[in-house]
Amino acid sequence: MLKEFKAFIMTGNVVEFAVAVIMATAISGVVKGFVSNIVMPLIGLVTGGVSFADKKYILSEAVGKAGEAGFIAENAITYGVLVDAIINLLIVGFVMFLIVKGYNKMKKPAAPTAPAGPSDNDLLKEILEALKK
Repeated sequence: MLKEFKAFIMTGNVVEFAVAVIMATAISGVVKGFVSNIVMPLIGLVTGGVSFADKKYILSEAVGKAGEAGFIAENAITYGVLVDAIINLLIVGFVMFLIVKGYNKMKKPAAPTAPAGPSDNDLLKEILEALKK
């Protein structure tokens, strides 16, 4: 069973998949940094200094001060984080599209297949007709 597992793991598909997951994680980290540190500040500049990461809808205010007895934390929906995640998704999707498009362009075109000739039955029919004449 260990030999079968080793053979399975060492197949090209599993290794290629592992490399793809690692590359996707690295690309995601780069894109997240790009969105958080470059794109979102530019969007904030265009929208008048609005920072989406801080945007939230408060359901209930905090009660008391942090560290004191009876402190209840603020309950809020942080929709700005969702906006950041959606922009990340769109940029990662676009980058992956460009990578796949470039990969497909680099692949050699498939060799044209020779046109299929007549089948054996067709040839035998032709021979039979020729013999009849």
